[in-house]
Amino acid sequence: MEPNRVLLDFQNPIQDAISTIQFAPRSNNLLISSWDSSLRLYDVDNSALRLEAPSEAALLDCCFQDESLALSAGSDGLIRRYDLQSGISETIGKHDDIATNISYSDQTCQIVTAGLDGKILLWDTRREKCVSFVRNRGSDVVSMSISGFNLIVASGVCVYSLDFRNMQKPVQLTDSCMKVPVACVSSVPYTEGFAIGSVDGRVALEIACLDQADDIRYIFWCHPKSKGRRKHLESVNDIGFNPIHHGAFATGDNAGFVSVWDFQSKRRILELPRFPNSVASLSYNCGGQVLAVASSCTYQEAKEREDPPQVFLHVIEEYNPKSFSASSTG
Repeated sequence: MEPNRVLLDFQNPIQDAISTIQFAPRSNNLLISSWDSSLRLYDVDNSALRLEAPSEAALLDCCFQDESLALSAGSDGLIRRYDLQSGISETIGKHDDIATNISYSDQTCQIVTAGLDGKILLWDTRREKCVSFVRNRGSDVVSMSISGFNLIVASGVCVYSLDFRNMQKPVQLTDSCMKVPVACVSSVPYTEGFAIGSVDGRVALEIACLDQADDIRYIFWCHPKSKGRRKHLESVNDIGFNPIHHGAFATGDNAGFVSVWDFQSKRRILELPRFPNSVASLSYNCGGQVLAVASSCTYQEAKEREDPPQVFLHVIEEYNPKSFSASSTG
């Protein structure tokens, strides 16, 4: 194990694939949802599991509402909210089919969910009821991310932007069509923009840069591993932007590789040693110095390794692109 890599110790190991990990907004508490039907809260500072809340269904996504409340989307269609102090959960609402995605908007105080019923639902936390829904166009939602008043939704080969103030008029981001299915989408936390990961190993960036004349917009091959003179194409399962070190973002793929990039210099600044399993989810802590990586089966391929799911922490002691041997994204 490399010096900066720490494996989280769970007294009761996670029994099935990890779906999502996410650091809390202002602390080093890490939220973990998994197919074993439990939501876990891990206190990274004290190396302790603070909460393990079981349910009756596989949990396919999770997020924080705030430091004391968490949310999950389940295979039974239920949207659950958890009091992280008491461990008590309540049902917010339900999709007509499997609930696959969940996010929380600080701007509007709304929970946003998507499911295999073809709906994107908005739940007002102040009134605790569904306030509106959008019928998704075409394929199911595979990923979504919130940036201010905008909800970025990946569906099939396309990405859409929806304004919370007028959800009935989704705008297709035509420059973001990958022509292959999109695997994930992630918003930049400190400016307008987002990144898209595809199933064939590419990343597309569209980022508004206020300190330069032109916005950043390009596509690159993320993990072009050579395999018999052909590119070894692996799905980019997740993308995480460092909230403090502007320009840095991490990508994780289905082959178990994580790379850290700088979008302004268009260079890879670090590649972590391969993880035991696919990289299912990534999350930076609020201070930007810790990157959590979920190494887990993702059920994407029949040949996928099925080692026990694990969560690793990589401590980033210093962010300095010039200190690493960089390779161009091309």
